[in-house]
Amino acid sequence: MRATQPSTATEAPLVLVEKREGIGILTLNNPAKRNVLSRPMLDALSEGIAQFRDDDAVRVVILAAQGPVFCSGHDMKEIVGRNRSNAEDLFSLSTSVMESIRLLPKPVIAQVQGLASAAGCQLAATCDLAVAASTAGFQTPGVKIGLFCSTPMVPLSRAVPPKKAMEMLLTGEAIPAEEAERIGLINRVVPPEELERATFELAQQIAAYSTYTVRLGKEAFYKQLPLGVAAAYEVGQEAMVRNAVADDAQEGMSAFLEKRDPHWKR
Repeated sequence: MRATQPSTATEAPLVLVEKREGIGILTLNNPAKRNVLSRPMLDALSEGIAQFRDDDAVRVVILAAQGPVFCSGHDMKEIVGRNRSNAEDLFSLSTSVMESIRLLPKPVIAQVQGLASAAGCQLAATCDLAVAASTAGFQTPGVKIGLFCSTPMVPLSRAVPPKKAMEMLLTGEAIPAEEAERIGLINRVVPPEELERATFELAQQIAAYSTYTVRLGKEAFYKQLPLGVAAAYEVGQEAMVRNAVADDAQEGMSAFLEKRDPHWKR
């Protein structure tokens, strides 16, 4: 692993970067401060995402964390006593990082080993997929300190039913991994000792497919998601046509008909 930004001998990198078998791994690395999304952490995370975006050898990205907490959200020390301009800059930076995950032309899988709270829950919900240890929890507790989790609300309310999202937002109480899976916030729950393996195997499964097809599919999914049915079908149909005539789809269909393994060009 290496840092996304230079560090001194006494300063550990905030985000560790690793590539393994076509999988890029970004690991939040500030467990002493519960992997808080400080400005430096957001900057380091943004840099890591950009690095993998431009690396053709990386087909899928895993977002993990060191320590008992996945991510505790924003650093309140960067908010208390500051002015509106400061708040605008901070939350704009955070939104930019979250959107860079959604817009990344590669799937991103959250590997959640512990509590994902506030903007940490937002981070997990923003990822395309999420695998969690049975010891993990998810909460949006801002209401308890007078700061409603309005930005975490955006991906949360698109991942779970509205009334469950409102319950999490209005009570601030954490839900266990099993409930998070039941309501659709995460995809899988595994024992803690199996988390890294299970997440990596899921990433490998996706990485085996055509990167062109996966990229096009992810783009179309988020493009049609907020639309009405008719408009969504327009997006889906256009994506289907583009995909159908592409080299990898032609190869994949030919391989299926010929009962052989496909050989992707991309």
